Amino acid sequence: MLSDVMEDYLKAIYRIQARSGPPVSTSAIAEAVDKTPASVTSMLGTLEDRGLLLHQKYTGVELTPEGERVALEVVRHHRLLEAYLAEHLDYSRSEVHDEADALEHHISEEFERRVAAALGDPAVDPHGDPIPSADLAPLDGDDAALLSSHEVGDCVVVARVSDRDRGDLEYLEDAGITPGTALELVEVAPFGMVTVRIDGDTDQSLPESVADSIRVRAAADPASACGCGEVTDA
Repeated sequence: MLSDVMEDYLKAIYRIQARSGPPVSTSAIAEAVDKTPASVTSMLGTLEDRGLLLHQKYTGVELTPEGERVALEVVRHHRLLEAYLAEHLDYSRSEVHDEADALEHHISEEFERRVAAALGDPAVDPHGDPIPSADLAPLDGDDAALLSSHEVGDCVVVARVSDRDRGDLEYLEDAGITPGTALELVEVAPFGMVTVRIDGDTDQSLPESVADSIRVRAAADPASACGCGEVTDA
């Protein structure tokens, strides 16, 4: 049986690996789990001994199929809990992450099944992140791009907002920017502010760090997307 800490490491490695590909460096893991490199190195050795990851000398680690399966199960618990907290207990998007972190290691598979059924087996969590299926099949690659990678004048749909910073989530919620919101990129200022137009008529300036927490896809119908709030992406 794995400890909560071991599962946290596997989840962190999975998230980094899904975003940037393997191998995952020790320094990236240390930042994600807020531990010293020495502590991380020790834990990675333990996880390697259990067959949950492969260590590539001088480059980093990669999850084995079994390590990925464990990580996917923790991620599924986490994202289902976030969805349940938001839909049934009236938590905001900025509140659900910390609560789910505290609960994800301690629910049974039967509880997981009932939560999924109560929610109608959702495909994504409140931040737009995909929820792994019950069979824990590997998730498809992500085609969403950073908002800042688009050109001024582009009309896009918010696919995901990062759940790593509660302050950024609160900022975006207050601005009305959530998954499914249509945005037009109005201006990228040289001093680090990104201005978007929401619902076709409300301009909102975002600090670059907040803008970089938003991933988007091109709108299926740009002509109409920038005049409405909730749309489908391409």
